[in-house]
Amino acid sequence: MRLIIALILPFLVFFTIGKPFQGIICLILQITLIGWIPAAIWAVYALSQYNTDRKIAEAHGKG
Repeated sequence: MRLIIALILPFLVFFTIGKPFQGIICLILQITLIGWIPAAIWAVYALSQYNTDRKIAEAHGKG
């Protein structure tokens, strides 16, 4: 579900993963039509990093 949000509304993903400052920067980037594609790529990348960090934390018993 977050992947779909990352493609449609990239800035919203940062708020769902607990990074509001990056979400605001992404929103500013997303306002321009040209910036939409880099914002979506950045959101997908951040989401993949979030998922990886969460899996590592669960493997170490911290999740």
